[in-house]
Order: sequence, then C-alpha cells, then structure tokens
Amino acid sequence: MARMKFLCDAERCIECNGCVTACKQENEVPWGVNRRRVVTLNDGVPGEKSISVACMHCSDAPCMAVCPVDCFYRTEEGVVLHDKDLCIGCGYCFYACPFGAPQFPQAGAFGMRGKMDKCTFCAGGPEADNSKEEFAKYGSNRLAQGKLPACVEMCSTKALLGGDGNVIADIFRDRALKRGKGAEVWGWSAAYGKPDQQQAPKGGKS
Repeated sequence: MARMKFLCDAERCIECNGCVTACKQENEVPWGVNRRRVVTLNDGVPGEKSISVACMHCSDAPCMAVCPVDCFYRTEEGVVLHDKDLCIGCGYCFYACPFGAPQFPQAGAFGMRGKMDKCTFCAGGPEADNSKEEFAKYGSNRLAQGKLPACVEMCSTKALLGGDGNVIADIFRDRALKRGKGAEVWGWSAAYGKPDQQQAPKGGKS
C-alpha cells in the first residue's frame, strides 16, 4: 500500500495561490478557514522562496499524541484524519502541530472554537465514501475516486507534489540532480523523519 505524502518544491512555487483556491473550491471550506496556504520565506530579499503549506500527514503526528478525546486516526495509506463528532474544540492539536494545520471556524474563548478542520488529503472522513454526510463535514473524497488531491492537480508549475511518497521522492530527486540545486525540502524531515528513521505507519482506524 502506498504511503501518501506531500512535497512542495520551493524552486518552482510562484505564489499563485492556485492550490489554496482549488482546495477551498473542491471542499467548500468555510469562510475564515484555510486548509492550505502559501508562505513566503525571506520576503523581499535575495533568495526569497514560497512554499505551499498544509497538514503533512506526519508519520508520528503530534496532533494525534495530544488529542484528549483521541479523535485522530491514520488510514492504511498513512493519511491522518479526524472525527468531528468526537472533537471538542480544545485546540491542543493547533498548538502541537509544527505546520499550523488545524483550523477553527470560530474565534473566542476556550470551548467556543468550534470543531477543528484541516486538510484531509482529499480523503474525506469516517463516514461512507463520497456520501453527503462525509462531504458536508470533510469535503471531497478524491482518493476514493482514484484521484490526487485537488491542490496537487491544480498546481500550474507542479511545485506541489502529492501521492505515493516513494514516487514523489524520485521525482524531486531527479529535479534536484538536473538543476544542480534546491535539494532541501522544507518540512519533509519534520513530518516524515530522516531516511534512517522512516518506517511504515502504525495502527489506527482504517
């Protein structure tokens, strides 16, 4: 079974925000919530680069470790999802996530944040695949249809890659060798560990 991962090639990202728009359109993400965003590093100075950031579906996800109601689970493909019926809006996952992925639709004091929302790798949630209930809570389940996430398919420069981790690693390696630079991948080690630490995802609901 393929291990799903994201990778953003900073040498190719042009900060068009097509990925952000595609995500909101495909999943009908509520106003004020951005499952994906584009961040510019060293803005306005030589060497400026942009990267597309969302939930990285980490191998050892810190959100799963801190959730007091255990609403997170990992699919057989390594996608980290959550059950909104269990979420209490405590915000622990937001503080634990190094990528700022968890989003909350409401602003306010503790207990008034609403149900957490985040990137699902376009894999839906615990409800039946492609059901109205699943779409209403989690958005489109493109993986069940044999498709890649909408953000990945929309990227005009193919800076944002998503899918089988081994395949996208090979694509990026080939790019780096051909251009002779830009081999650093922001967030990859934090999400998936260094090469000697990577292993198949453990347990969880499927």
